[in-house]
Amino acid sequence: MQFEKFKVMEFPREVLVGHNVLGNISDLVRKFGRKGSAFIITGETTYDIAGKEIEQTLVDSGVDCYVIRTGAASSENLEDVESAIGKKKPGILIGVGGGSKIDLTKKVAFDRKAPYISVPTSPSHDGIASPRASLRRQNVSLSENAVMPIAIIADTAVMVKAPFRYLAAGAADVISNETAVLDWKLAHRIRGEEYSSSAAALAEYASHELLEKINLVMPGVEESVWLVTKQILASGTAMAIASSSRPASGSEHLFCHAMEMTGKGNAIHGEYCAMGTVVSMYLHGGDWQSLKNAFNSLHLSVRARDYGIPDEDAINALSTAHNIRPERFTILGDVDLARGASEKALETTGII
Repeated sequence: MQFEKFKVMEFPREVLVGHNVLGNISDLVRKFGRKGSAFIITGETTYDIAGKEIEQTLVDSGVDCYVIRTGAASSENLEDVESAIGKKKPGILIGVGGGSKIDLTKKVAFDRKAPYISVPTSPSHDGIASPRASLRRQNVSLSENAVMPIAIIADTAVMVKAPFRYLAAGAADVISNETAVLDWKLAHRIRGEEYSSSAAALAEYASHELLEKINLVMPGVEESVWLVTKQILASGTAMAIASSSRPASGSEHLFCHAMEMTGKGNAIHGEYCAMGTVVSMYLHGGDWQSLKNAFNSLHLSVRARDYGIPDEDAINALSTAHNIRPERFTILGDVDLARGASEKALETTGII
C-alpha cells in the first residue's frame, strides 16, 4: 500500500530573543518583506513602548511605513484594521503588543497572505509564537487559523518593563500544557484523534522547565523574562509541529474561554488558564496541588472571586465549557458536566 500521508508545518525563519534586539527590525523587514508597505499594528500603550521606535527605525531606513492603533482582539477591531489597510498592499505586517495586537496581526496576515513579524512587548501568553489567533466573535473567544510569524523579535529589555503580572500569566499559559497534553492523549486513546508524540514532548518540556525553575521567575529581572519567553517559543513550536493548538490548549483553555464569556471580572488570559489547569488536573486525577503551589510562587491567585468572578459563574463555566469547542474532546467529555461535580471540583481546588 502506497504511503500517502501529507502534512504542512510552518516555522519562523528567524527568532531573535534577548537584550536590545529590537534594532534588528529593519534588517528583517528588508529580508522578508515583499513589494508594498510595512504596517505596524499596535495599541496606544504598546506604540509608546516599542511601536514608535520601530516606526522611526523603519522610516530612517527608507521603508514606506504605516501605523494602525487598535484595541482588543475582536471581530470588530479586525474589521477596523482591514479597513485601515484598505486597498494598500502590505509588504509585511508587524504586530507589536502583548498578545491581542499580535493575534489581530496574524489573522490579517492569514487573510491577506502576507508575511508578519511578531514583536511582543510582554510575555503574557504563548500566542506570540503560534500559528493560531484567539479572536472574540459575538461574545465568544475562539482559536482560529492564522499563520506562524516569519520572524520573532522578543526584546527582553523591553519586555521586562511590563508589569510582573503579565510575566506570571505567560508562565501560567505555558504550564497549562500539562493538562492540554493529557487531554490530547485522552482524545487519542478514546477517539483515535491524530497525535504527535514529538509535539507533545516539546510542549511538556516547556511546561516542565518552567515548573522546575519557577522560583527563578521574579519581578524586574530580565533573565526571568528570558526564561519564560524561551518556553513560550517552545510551546509555539509544538503547535507548529502538530499543525494544531492541541499541545497547548485543552480543557483548561475551554474553561478559560467560558470564564471570559461571562464578561465579568478582570483576569487576563494566563490567569484564567491557571485556574483551568488546576481544576482540569484535579479531574484527570493528577497532582493539582503542585500546580497550585507553582502559581502561588508567582503570586498568581487561582481563586475566581479574587478577579471579581462570582462562584456561580465559575460553576456554570466549568459545567458548560465543552460547548466552546464541541469537536475537541477533553476530560470535560461531550456533555455538560454535572453541576454537583463542577462545584465539588472547584471547591476542592480552591477556585471557589
